[in-house]
Amino acid sequence: MVGSPKHMLARLRSRKLELGLGVRVTVAAFSALAIATALGLKLPLWAVLTSIIVTQMSVGRSLKATRDYLAGTVGGAIYGGALAILIPHSGEGALLAVAPLAFIAAINPSLNVATVTAIIVLLVPTMSHVSPLASAIDRVLEVAVGALTGLLVSFLVLPSRAHSQMRTSAARVLELIAAALDELLAALTRGRDNDALHQLQDGIGQALVGLNATGAEAERERAAHLSSGPDTGPLLRTLLRLRHDLVMIGRATVVPLPIDLQARLAAPLKKISEAVTAYLRASAATLRSGNGAPAIWPVQAALRDYAAEVAALRGEGLTRGLPADGAERFFALGFSLEQMRQNLKDLERCVAQWSDAPAVADGSKEED
Repeated sequence: MVGSPKHMLARLRSRKLELGLGVRVTVAAFSALAIATALGLKLPLWAVLTSIIVTQMSVGRSLKATRDYLAGTVGGAIYGGALAILIPHSGEGALLAVAPLAFIAAINPSLNVATVTAIIVLLVPTMSHVSPLASAIDRVLEVAVGALTGLLVSFLVLPSRAHSQMRTSAARVLELIAAALDELLAALTRGRDNDALHQLQDGIGQALVGLNATGAEAERERAAHLSSGPDTGPLLRTLLRLRHDLVMIGRATVVPLPIDLQARLAAPLKKISEAVTAYLRASAATLRSGNGAPAIWPVQAALRDYAAEVAALRGEGLTRGLPADGAERFFALGFSLEQMRQNLKDLERCVAQWSDAPAVADGSKEED
């Protein structure tokens, strides 16, 4: 039943990251308000808002948000305070002076808060009758309290490491690649569903963009000695190369193979599809669980069988009658599958690094 407690519990479990973020944001907001009030800060609101802003989905992202927000606040406070002290101004005319900060923020979006801080420092003295220096100091203190509170909460309350998120995100990319490859290879014998392929390819692109961002956060954690996981670079590069392999295979499978070639290659292509997609999905499961990496020998065997059948077709002269564009696509497919074989070997090494157990021995001789 859709609305049953069991179903609701399952949906909540699938959203553990989001629930954890909700808890952290709430704790950070209450903590920042309590600390700012205890310290007697003039505007505790800014401490609360800052704590919410810097409390992010992962510790690595919180580190970046805290660094950017503090840097922008200090820079904006110094600029606004100096401007208020050195250049006489009154009312809204002071806002024209923040144009240089807006220009800098347009070049470096991580400094967006500098413009906001400068405006506050310039306008608060005219509203609350405090000195520009006091306004700048108050703003920096309020933001510092909020930023440090949010960062500490990210470390201590249901902490979420980007390295863990990297496992899940990379596994999702592998599953999408497996689905797209299955569709592409099947297209050689039955035609292809372009709408389904475009949806899969778009999904892979979006997933890779998110994965790159998560990888950058994971590397920040490693640099701060908050994580001891493996380097994310090799895995990211390997997934990107596999995506390029899909693009090449997609160009080679625009139209089905000629009927006589289909009869000979349908079985080897099906074997490749089954072996590679199974390996990709097993690798995804390994990334999620940390269990031993799957064996790659079925993939190697399937690709060898396909190469042998292609060699037999060429020896019999069945490829000589292909039109120029058809021959180009046919041989491009073989090249693309060979590239994928090499990239899957790289994936095997990457998955082994991210797993907690050694790879499964295949008991057969492999060719590199």
